Amino acid sequence: MNLDFLFYPKSVAVIGASNKEGKIGNAIMKNLINFGFKGKIYPVNVKESEVMGLKAYKSVLEIPGEVDVAVIAIPGRFVPQVLEECGQKGVKGAVVISAGFKEAGNVELEEKLVEVARKWNIRVVGPNCLGITNIENGFDCTFNPPE
Repeated sequence: MNLDFLFYPKSVAVIGASNKEGKIGNAIMKNLINFGFKGKIYPVNVKESEVMGLKAYKSVLEIPGEVDVAVIAIPGRFVPQVLEECGQKGVKGAVVISAGFKEAGNVELEEKLVEVARKWNIRVVGPNCLGITNIENGFDCTFNPPE
């Protein structure tokens, strides 16, 4: 199984991208920009029209180009629906930062996530994970503050 699209994406949607300091979506955006990710970055935020100088979209379905990876940093209860939209969009991989699944006793929510991922053949890292870093191409979708 080739997972290059997860580690060498040409485009990434950050679902939950934010202009607000202290938000996980803000830290992820900063890391992608500061580490020099060369691909396209599509912020997704239902309330913002722009995040860190980039046009923001209300849904991954509104993004005009292809999306290789969706980084999902929103409340866990919304993840299955957002993953469904990612499947409709043709997204190949998802990094689910969001928590509140099996690790918090919410087995049903995690089962729904798995069901949607299987339906659309989306490879998932997570949920409740730190993210992925590839220093070779600047793809850092973690929420660790840069040092």
